[in-house]
Amino acid sequence: MQEPWQQIRQRIEAACRRCGRDPQQVRLLAVSKTQPLERMAALWAAGQIHFGENRVQEAREKQSLLAASPHFSLPERAALQWHLIGPLQRNKAKLALELFQMISSVDSLALAETLSALLPVGRTLPILLQVNLGQEAQKHGLAAETLLPALRQIAMLPGLQVQGLMAIPPWTASAEEARPYFRQLAQLARQMAAEKISGVSMAELSMGMSQDYEVAIEEGATWVRVGSALFGPR
Repeated sequence: MQEPWQQIRQRIEAACRRCGRDPQQVRLLAVSKTQPLERMAALWAAGQIHFGENRVQEAREKQSLLAASPHFSLPERAALQWHLIGPLQRNKAKLALELFQMISSVDSLALAETLSALLPVGRTLPILLQVNLGQEAQKHGLAAETLLPALRQIAMLPGLQVQGLMAIPPWTASAEEARPYFRQLAQLARQMAAEKISGVSMAELSMGMSQDYEVAIEEGATWVRVGSALFGPR
């Protein structure tokens, strides 16, 4: 596991150099859905802290197993950062708040309202708003044209800290074909930032996966979500 992790880090750094960016601006999110704890532990040993899960139930099971795992000490378990990157049903929002340090897939005002209402007093939750760039019926996310009005309302909800945008573009046959979608998300973020909405930052862009994360970096990604290139086939 350490060798693929190092190779991906090197490719991230190379992509940053190509476009004149500081590699410290780009963070790797290891997509660990369906992966066993042993593989996660190997990545942790290599230096990986941030892990992304698609399902609340799977994350709960993994975190329960961690409590008894010989692979992680208590300080190591506490240092892990869990990100929800898959769709969240509102009836599982309370559990998600217990499990995740960041929710990168807030796809509606209704979900944001639920999360805000359930947040403990004094807690701030970093979130990313998911945008459905391809207007695909099977995918979640706000439409680009509804993003600004939704953002204005979400910004007023207590406890939520909007840090940027996330997108899963339509499938493309090559990484280069995904570039227009990444460019579109970056442009949307700039447009939202220009509105200067109180409490909203557009500093984060979560885009790019195993097959196209280098192109995403060239277009401004600050989080890249990599699964199979790190862990191998599921």
